[in-house]
Amino acid sequence: MKDEYDFSQSVKNPHIKKLKKQVTIRLEEEVVEYFKGLAEDTDISYQSLINLYLQDCVKAQRKPSLEWVRQA
Repeated sequence: MKDEYDFSQSVKNPHIKKLKKQVTIRLEEEVVEYFKGLAEDTDISYQSLINLYLQDCVKAQRKPSLEWVRQA
């Protein structure tokens, strides 16, 4: 390993726009537990599984069902 490295000729990461953006989102506990269960079965983190599912929704242009159930 060198004591010093020369980065004067380096270039910015061309994939910077493809990096993930950190957000805070509130999910119901049953949703998180569902994806954590899938994570144990697949050895993929539950955060990655949620991201993969949302990516699939985007690609398929899937829209959520906005039918609300009235609770008594």
